[in-house]
Amino acid sequence: MLQPRRVKYRNKQRGRMKGMAVAGSTVNFGEYGLKATEPAWVTSRQIEAARRVITRYARRGGRLWIRIYPDKSVTARAAETRMGKGKGAIDHWVAVVKPGRIVFEMAGLPEETAKEALRLASAKLPMATKVVAKEEV
Repeated sequence: MLQPRRVKYRNKQRGRMKGMAVAGSTVNFGEYGLKATEPAWVTSRQIEAARRVITRYARRGGRLWIRIYPDKSVTARAAETRMGKGKGAIDHWVAVVKPGRIVFEMAGLPEETAKEALRLASAKLPMATKVVAKEEV
């Protein structure tokens, strides 16, 4: 699972996911990309599940880029704990994904294979996505 080795501040506030993604909104490395169409927190487990589906369907062919990284900590209190006593310990890590963000990119595969692999991966993610191709300049 992806998670930072060290962080400056351990516990983060929840924040808001308003607006469209500006950074990471174009296909830069590969030929096809999976673009988010709604905001979500994507956990490191969901990223790993989607990555496994893509590599399994592509039969380890082609190239894959993961364009998001779970660097936000999410804390949780133990079940049936009384209020107070401070903020809970870190439970898992999430990547904040805004609409328009490219989540995965692929290259070196036929178009049908790449699109189907990305479609299968989108079933593992908590937001609506669409498959996009690189714009030829």
